[in-house]
Amino acid sequence: MPATDRSLELARAAAHAAAEKLATTIVGIDVSEQLAITDIFVIASAETERQVGAIVDEVEDSLRELGAKPVRREGQRDGRWVLIDFGDIVVHVQHDEEREFYELERLWKDCPEVDLGAVGTEQGGR
Repeated sequence: MPATDRSLELARAAAHAAAEKLATTIVGIDVSEQLAITDIFVIASAETERQVGAIVDEVEDSLRELGAKPVRREGQRDGRWVLIDFGDIVVHVQHDEEREFYELERLWKDCPEVDLGAVGTEQGGR
């Protein structure tokens, strides 16, 4: 079953929030067919730890306005890779170096990309 409309709404809002804080690359991956625990991964990256933090704050604020609260957040202290679990979606905000090293898009290459409709999003970047 593909991602729900609510998941798509949250993913697009997260992507727009990341773009507002100048994320270098933003990608959405529909993992709903592979994982029972979430529908979409939103992956955004930034050049500095400070920018990673700013993106995380903006994403949380934007999704809170839509009634979504994080279930869990991990990695905030180091500012290199922060994972924010909203239940319907999981947002990964990575430092550019971590993104290049871990290549999450490659790990989930069998899953379809989601058009997030945000400036700065990369289409076909896998």
